[in-house]
Amino acid sequence: MTLDTNDVLRIAGEHLKELAGHRFDVLTVEPPVSPEAAVNLSKIISKLSPILGNLIEFNVVEYLDDQEEFDGQGTWRRQDPGFPDAVFDGVTPQPGFEIKAWFPLSTEITARFKDSQNHFADDNTQVCLLAWLPEHILFGKPQIVDVVIVSGRSVAESRDNHYHNPPDYIVLEPENTSARTSNLQQTNTNGYKVQTLDRDLLAKAEKLLDSWGSDSRKYSPSPEYQAKLRELVAMLPYRLDTNYAKMDRIVHPGLEDFKTRVLNTKFKGMTAKGWGRLFRSNDDARIKRELEVRLGVRDVDADQLIE
Repeated sequence: MTLDTNDVLRIAGEHLKELAGHRFDVLTVEPPVSPEAAVNLSKIISKLSPILGNLIEFNVVEYLDDQEEFDGQGTWRRQDPGFPDAVFDGVTPQPGFEIKAWFPLSTEITARFKDSQNHFADDNTQVCLLAWLPEHILFGKPQIVDVVIVSGRSVAESRDNHYHNPPDYIVLEPENTSARTSNLQQTNTNGYKVQTLDRDLLAKAEKLLDSWGSDSRKYSPSPEYQAKLRELVAMLPYRLDTNYAKMDRIVHPGLEDFKTRVLNTKFKGMTAKGWGRLFRSNDDARIKRELEVRLGVRDVDADQLIE
């Protein structure tokens, strides 16, 4: 059977979901020597996410290429740099996956998704978000605990519909850079927050919006609508929003359901949400008690640290 784009995405997605429970043997976090060290570790271990994300990207390409359904159909290839992270050479339009890693004890899903809706006209790119934890919450080998796969186009649309609220907040597409070499082409949208309380100026902006018609506040990546938004930029002072497009704030139904599921999953007798709340608390006595009971973390004598 010859596969098409939807077949490739469906089959690959099923295999990617099977990665839940997979451990990465190339990296191990040593057990902390005291409860205090464990608390300090809890504050920085999320910084492993970029490293783990790269490991996952390498493994995903090799893992998918080993699946028999793709024999004779094409090959999987990692793009670095480039979007999306993993693409399949062999069918058109080219299917691909953007890979994101999430450490659920963090305060939020900090990975960003800024790619323009214009990239998803064929809906041939999907987002694969993988939640990971060390096998003993704070130490051991990192393992994937859950996986969700959603349409990239749906994520971009949810993001733009959530953020765009002119004139208070606007989303702008990148300017046309197709004439540039691939490494200089701009592909990301950006969010801008208005920086004035001048009522007369804001009233003028509202009047301009009304003149655009009933869809003036409905986001569109079209060149025509983007040209109108730049009229607002010329009229009002805006500031680039550095928190724009964080996946935790996009309010995508599939991502929200995934987040809720992971945070309510128990690990070592406590939910991920409970562990995160524990490590962010100031109750040192409770933190120490929970670490001793659930993870076996106890103070180590100085003599034991010297081999």
